[in-house]
Amino acid sequence: MKIGVIGSGTWGTALAKLLCENGHDVTLWSALKDEIEALGKTHRHPNLPGVEIPEGITCTADLSVAAMDKEIIVCSTPSVYVRATARRFARFVDDNAIVVSVAKGIEESTLSTMCEIIEDEMRCEDKYVSVAALSGPTHAEEVARGLATAIVAAAEDITIARRIKNAFSNDYFKVFCSTDRKGVELCGALKNIIALAAGISDGMGYGDNAKAAIITRGMAEVSYLGTKMGCKQHTFFGLSGIGDMIVTATSRHSRNNNCGRLIGSGVKTEEAVKQIGMVVEGLNVLPSAIKMERFYGVELPIIDAVNQVVSGNLPIEEVAKRFFSTPATREFRVF
Repeated sequence: MKIGVIGSGTWGTALAKLLCENGHDVTLWSALKDEIEALGKTHRHPNLPGVEIPEGITCTADLSVAAMDKEIIVCSTPSVYVRATARRFARFVDDNAIVVSVAKGIEESTLSTMCEIIEDEMRCEDKYVSVAALSGPTHAEEVARGLATAIVAAAEDITIARRIKNAFSNDYFKVFCSTDRKGVELCGALKNIIALAAGISDGMGYGDNAKAAIITRGMAEVSYLGTKMGCKQHTFFGLSGIGDMIVTATSRHSRNNNCGRLIGSGVKTEEAVKQIGMVVEGLNVLPSAIKMERFYGVELPIIDAVNQVVSGNLPIEEVAKRFFSTPATREFRVF
């Protein structure tokens, strides 16, 4: 298949490598001309040490080259750039193409998921293409090295999810299918906030007990919200839900967890982001999560606590004290 990957960060590059090795004709695009040219010449990504990028990948800074005449287009830009980028490539997309979003976020102004944003921009160009999400516990560093990984392809039409499965699957990359696209995307976006919380807990010197509680109760918060939004509850206990949250909240590869650890140790949020040196999606999605909490009338105490910490509204020690002194209620809610 002819496949365009829009965005040459670590995840986009890792997926381009995988797709090329699967035998597809792959074009990788970046808005940064110097960086994409260096990638094409050296076949090395600065944030994927020890990984060789296949020579068969076409690297380009021309969006028309990456999007035109492609059967699948993978959108892997940071969430805050998805709308602007989709607006730019929409006019080049074939009507029968599939656009796969691997970005994780919720747009603050509209509370739209990444797939909904892409559909929006496609409609503006009178393009009614299939849009799907690909999400799960998948660190780019491991996928790029060919380590065993499982992920979920989610589309409202199961046949589209199966086509994505066929394109991406190989002996180390296992793809499951789902029709709960919104649930899969919600998990992918909000688990980054819980990973920040787990990192903050580590940075403050709390132990594994606290981290396990944060991950478990954090997943409960996300599932409460998702159920209110009409998502399927089983999604939150699958790969794109608890699976992605575990890996993001515990791994040394996790930008969100590492950023949270810095914040918990006393580093200011802005400085922590600088030290990470890459996009920290948990911080980008926090304002959207707070808006969703109010709109759907769901209490999200862990997400609220992270918001208070990173915004500097209260000293971190006071936020932790208030959180752990709140009376516990029933562990499970029934909708």
